[in-house]
Amino acid sequence: GKVVGLLDISKPRGDRFLDRLEQRLTERGATIKRFSKPTFTKPAPVDLRHEIATSCDAVIEALAD
Repeated sequence: GKVVGLLDISKPRGDRFLDRLEQRLTERGATIKRFSKPTFTKPAPVDLRHEIATSCDAVIEALAD
């Protein structure tokens, strides 16, 4: 029953990893919220970090290439 945020940092194939994770976590009863950074070269914007922090119980950040 927890809300898990999945943060795609915009690196290649990170979305594939998060798609699979979303499927597995949903099967286990988690509610998923997806987020995406505009670019992997800079920190997430303040408003995005605030939204994640206030709406999720946990966050998983995807790093891929």
